Amino acid sequence: MTEKDERKPRDFAARPAKEQQEFIDNTWCEHCLKENLGLVEPEEYELSGVIFIEGKCKQCAKIVVTELTDEEF
Repeated sequence: MTEKDERKPRDFAARPAKEQQEFIDNTWCEHCLKENLGLVEPEEYELSGVIFIEGKCKQCAKIVVTELTDEEF
């Protein structure tokens, strides 16, 4: 595993509160097959040069992962 492939923690709390809330509210759960259920315990990290926000679905508590694109930040 190269350094680029290692998960690097980022500070989700450093984002503006409004932006944090948008990421928490606007989700897609692969398990529930529903959008915008929300997530709890958000964690932000970078992996292979891509930024992700991961948390647990508010409805089913399964892991939800959002890959951020240039349009989102």
